[in-house]
Amino acid sequence: MIEDAYRLGEAMGLSVWCTDQAGPFQTVPQPGTSWRPEGQPARQPHEYLRNGTAKMMTRFHPVDGRVRLKGVDTCPNTTLHGWLREELTAILGSLPEPPVAPGPEVTLRSAWERWQAGLVVKPTLSGELPPLRMLLVLDNLTGHKTPAFVL
Repeated sequence: MIEDAYRLGEAMGLSVWCTDQAGPFQTVPQPGTSWRPEGQPARQPHEYLRNGTAKMMTRFHPVDGRVRLKGVDTCPNTTLHGWLREELTAILGSLPEPPVAPGPEVTLRSAWERWQAGLVVKPTLSGELPPLRMLLVLDNLTGHKTPAFVL
């Protein structure tokens, strides 16, 4: 799938990035120097809390192999996480300005429709569309398929 997205992104002149969330992971001790010998477990006070769970956000650029990640406490699947929004904004700021369409046969809508061609679930496109500048590969969570999230 990454290869297909990369080829499509290249053909459309878009920067291709991937992102994913891992977790939730319980915030419990992991094996290390603080572990006790077998049969001699460490004792926890009766009010011990495990501190909940944590997730890990990742951003990957397949062209050069760059990976960025951040641990987070929450990551709702229906919204763009603040850290990822900041990262994507920085990427967009580093990209060249979107090309001006060479003629009436190439429109923003036709570019978006070309992008949608390979999708199984096609989000409804709004009347006003931003220029396509980046192809972001996500997993198939329902929240990632909403028009607001895609735009």
